[in-house]
Amino acid sequence: MTMTYYTLGNSGLRVSRLALGTMTFGTEWGWGADRDTARAMFDAYVEAGGNFFDTADLYTSGTAETWLGEFVAERGLRDKAVIATKFTFNAEPGNPNAGGNGRKNIMRAVDASLKRLGTDYIDLYLLHVWDRITPAEEVLRTLDDLVRAGKVRHIGLSDVPAWYAGRAQAIAELRGYEPVSALQLEYSLAERAIEHEYAPFATRHGAGIMVW
Repeated sequence: MTMTYYTLGNSGLRVSRLALGTMTFGTEWGWGADRDTARAMFDAYVEAGGNFFDTADLYTSGTAETWLGEFVAERGLRDKAVIATKFTFNAEPGNPNAGGNGRKNIMRAVDASLKRLGTDYIDLYLLHVWDRITPAEEVLRTLDDLVRAGKVRHIGLSDVPAWYAGRAQAIAELRGYEPVSALQLEYSLAERAIEHEYAPFATRHGAGIMVW
């Protein structure tokens, strides 16, 4: 198997067309892959030429990020790897600010992800889901601050309404913030809704589309 590469939107990031998702790295949810199996999947993907890794702080209570960071470090791949991770979900019961898309949680979440991944920057940092509360202005300003601080290289949105993506990109263009480089959305033979609004948005604004 030979990987092909393409540019993720207008970001300049060259990524393999097939990304390795890590939601099953760990057994904390009662299913998933143990460490040896996860490592075997990682190695097979890398040896096939893959360089694009998708994870999230929520996945298996942080184990997915931790293992991915360790696997990347063990093979000395950090400069070659494109790591995408996400924030939004609350994994700390009793702490209402340890979730959502507000500035307080984003700042907390990015530092926690950096620590688990064992790196000082994230290639692509995505809002995981729309929280229906936080204004897009707050999200975009915070993500722009992370880019300027060197903690994040590019930003993206996952599972948000098309109007929200449009508003976010308009805010970025108007205020000179980091633009949305990627959208992560559901797409399959049975679910094709992204073809109607999201695909035209991506074409117009230069955002790559990552599908799950």
